[in-house]
Amino acid sequence: MSKFKKFLIFSFIIIIILGGIIGFVGYKMAFSPNVNISNDSIYLYISSNRSFQAVVDSLTQNNIIENKKSFMLISKLKKYDDLVKPGKYKITNGMNNWELVNHLRSGKQEPIMVVVPSVRVLSDFCEKIAPNFECTEDELSNYLNSNEFFEKYGLNEYNAISLFIPNTYEFYWNTSAEEFVERMKSEYDKFWTVIRTGKAENLGLTPLEVSVLASIVQSEQAAHPDERPTIAGLYLNRLKIGMPLQSDPTLIFALGDFSVKRVYDFHKKIQSPYNTYLNIGLPPGPILLPEISSIDAVLNPKESKYLYMCAKEDLSGYHYFSDNLTQHTIYAKRYHNALNALDIR
Repeated sequence: MSKFKKFLIFSFIIIIILGGIIGFVGYKMAFSPNVNISNDSIYLYISSNRSFQAVVDSLTQNNIIENKKSFMLISKLKKYDDLVKPGKYKITNGMNNWELVNHLRSGKQEPIMVVVPSVRVLSDFCEKIAPNFECTEDELSNYLNSNEFFEKYGLNEYNAISLFIPNTYEFYWNTSAEEFVERMKSEYDKFWTVIRTGKAENLGLTPLEVSVLASIVQSEQAAHPDERPTIAGLYLNRLKIGMPLQSDPTLIFALGDFSVKRVYDFHKKIQSPYNTYLNIGLPPGPILLPEISSIDAVLNPKESKYLYMCAKEDLSGYHYFSDNLTQHTIYAKRYHNALNALDIR
């Protein structure tokens, strides 16, 4: 065998060996576990417009991956360095680079469950909602107080909060303020079915007016929801005859001091569209974000001739109801005496 042939054979063997080594190393880089965390899983948050290098830094600084270079190499091979997608991603212990890159590259992020609470004002709403998302509290607040928002949804500063229905919803973490509101409008439209809107029309109310009245009903009876249909019926009776609602919670809302425990006559003179002692009809917006049960209590009121209500003197949270002022005055005196006895001012 000539020296040249021997050289060719030797070179071929070397190439095969080198190829095998490279292939083995490549296989190890791609398919050997590279995620080594103390728990079964961890969440990685990738912000919008975040660079590939920022993702790598987050993975290494949080001790999610063991080998930074192998992850970067596989990422470049699969072009993930140009396809970074924002979101909340669940990273499982023992993942290899191939699995990890495929997961992040797919954009299949972990959903989050967001509870829309029954709060009093829009600022409280933003404070509760924003921490669930990438968008900040200021971003959400600025949008909900913008002319763009008011004009798009036909709302104003008084009734903007009525767009949201308290419930639990599934979202993605990188949902923007605008996308969040758009989704809430969709849920609002789903909630106000033909049946619900029909019941509102039969009461002579719009969905917004139902929400406003429901907020008053819920404020009057926070402890015992079973009493809300009776209270709703009472207020509907007042609306029908043009009698002021005379709801103490609306005065407290007008004051903006929710620590007030007892309403006095001087409170009833405050100049505000929320003062239902001075103004006939409903205030311009909800005094809190009413729960679904409160909205349905208004849509399904208990029929009665009641025009008056007064908290019971046992402070159980339940009320006396009456259809005449004389009986109501008797109940009111009992309640005030109970408050005085406990020195509640």
